Amino acid sequence: MPSSGSGKEDVLQQVNQFWTMLDDLCRDDPEAYRKFIDKQMKEGAEFNAAPELHSCICTDILEPNRGLLYINLCSWKRVPAPQHPGKPLPLCAGKLETEDKGGQGPYSVLDVAVNPRLLKECKPSKTEMNQLYMLLLNFVQQEHNLKLSQQYTPVSPRSTTQDLYHRLGFQQWPTCQTPASLLQKISSLHTEKEEEILVAPKPAEPKKNNLIQVISSTLVQPQRPKYLLEVRPDAAGAPRCVDLTVELPKVSNMSECQLRISKDDVLLEVEDVYHLLLDFPNLVDEDSATAVFNKKKRQLTMRVNIL
Repeated sequence: MPSSGSGKEDVLQQVNQFWTMLDDLCRDDPEAYRKFIDKQMKEGAEFNAAPELHSCICTDILEPNRGLLYINLCSWKRVPAPQHPGKPLPLCAGKLETEDKGGQGPYSVLDVAVNPRLLKECKPSKTEMNQLYMLLLNFVQQEHNLKLSQQYTPVSPRSTTQDLYHRLGFQQWPTCQTPASLLQKISSLHTEKEEEILVAPKPAEPKKNNLIQVISSTLVQPQRPKYLLEVRPDAAGAPRCVDLTVELPKVSNMSECQLRISKDDVLLEVEDVYHLLLDFPNLVDEDSATAVFNKKKRQLTMRVNIL
């Protein structure tokens, strides 16, 4: 069995061969070298493109618990294009989450991404789009053990762009601006033991009439921490401030937390560990916000005044 040392030497040898090949190509055929670099830059930019929201539908969850389900349909170039009608449809699904925004009670949200080519082909035909939506409803029922109404309504999306990125596991890579930085990135990828930070087939048990191929990101998905959001009134009973308490058992220091506050929402992130995006029930004065981290309780508390 080869040692880890010999494995590293093999990788280094491959990298050296790669650099030598590019040096020879640059010297012997500058035009071919330029085309190669341009092609890699274009492919990198396409892969780096973010998922884009296409449409949103709403349906009823009938079992096990009644409620509303919003499905965000997105186009994403990272999802492979369909091969032909006889093959399963490649599809990337995010996490099924429950939210409570706008004071209308809790509802569930699921983001589903497909290749842009599929949506382009389906768009001119209402029948084909309806077939796609029905296919998504069946997929959600099987994947999450739900019973859904087969009636749906096109609606405005209930998610922000950052919500989509988070649930689908999108992470933007820095765009290479020069051939040298591109080659450095390519060579560094050889040292990652061929771990792909791309969409990859998700292991699943074979199913009858499997029309969908589920793919997912290998990126680590941050957790949504437990929290309590409360509005504190003044002596006259009018809303005075908003208090947020977040349980962070995996955090030991405030420096690990990234906190962003605007007039209408708050974003708390701990890289690869926690992600929490909340809308404030009232507009707030972000400059008045104060936050304290209790190391003993592993708890973050924040207070901000209401405008």
